[in-house]
Amino acid sequence: MSVMQQATFNEVVTLRQAKRLIQCMAQEQSFLLLSAPGIGKSEMVYEAAREAGLPCRSLLGTQIAPEDVSGVPRIVGERSVFCPPRILLPERPEPFCLFLDELPACAPDVQKAFYSLLLERRLGEHALPPGTWVVAAGNRLQDRALVRAMSSALVNRVTILQIRHDVDEWLAWAQRAGIRQDIRSFIATVPDALMRPVPADPVPFSTPRAWSLLSRALDMAQKGGLLNGETRRALAFGRLSPEDAAVFCALAEETLGPVQPIATYIEKPDLLPKGDSARWFILDCIRQFVRDGRADGFAPRILNRFLTALSPEHQLIVLTDMVEKWGALGADKAMFALLNKVARG
Repeated sequence: MSVMQQATFNEVVTLRQAKRLIQCMAQEQSFLLLSAPGIGKSEMVYEAAREAGLPCRSLLGTQIAPEDVSGVPRIVGERSVFCPPRILLPERPEPFCLFLDELPACAPDVQKAFYSLLLERRLGEHALPPGTWVVAAGNRLQDRALVRAMSSALVNRVTILQIRHDVDEWLAWAQRAGIRQDIRSFIATVPDALMRPVPADPVPFSTPRAWSLLSRALDMAQKGGLLNGETRRALAFGRLSPEDAAVFCALAEETLGPVQPIATYIEKPDLLPKGDSARWFILDCIRQFVRDGRADGFAPRILNRFLTALSPEHQLIVLTDMVEKWGALGADKAMFALLNKVARG
């Protein structure tokens, strides 16, 4: 893979970073945001425009024809004049944010119609109001979405930003947006569940958008008196990757309550949930926590106290294939005690 090909995948920014770039430059330069589906690009663009005091008007690339961009002709005197659509050129010449959603999914002739708009901020002989933003978004070819190859002429007219999800950013947004506490706690504990790879088959999979919509669905079901184990599972499996839906529902049905930060369970093992599924889930998260090196700052006495507070069976779950890692952290005392207990067993 060449350096340029490698950069396509590695040079990425978060939604927050992309928003700042848009607010700084979009009055002069056009942007194209690319990412996997459901990451929150559209919401970010609306939020960026709202913060800048600009109304946001959007066009959906898959539902427009070339004349929806260039306008339709009418005769004025002895000449034809193209009349751009109102959404692209409102009567009042005030700046706004023009959001071109699903631009990579447009037909080639529609993409071509956007050339002068993206580069010169013009629709034929009509210029966009000064200060107007032009921001486009779409999915990537590898996402198995409805995406067409973009011409080099189109690519050269925009600044392409590859967007990645960021768990901390999403959690901060989710709190502001009123996302349910149980969902926020779950994502804080299992950050990989926020965004799963796009599956080969057209089945539900976990994305920031899916979690947001699930939160709203659960709130409505609860308000309507319909929320129970059965409806929770139906809604979760209808939105999320199966593995995330199964664990999320199992924890909810065991009334785990808000999930604490993993470090808290190590410091205070008495807070570990009592239910088998919930306890297994937290212990598995602790294994990942230790494996990733995030427990390296703990004093050995805290780690030994945590391990000895567990049953022998649960200690084995935590230690399996990680004895050397726990030993390097100074948990030898607890491991020797477990070995003696098993030997006497």
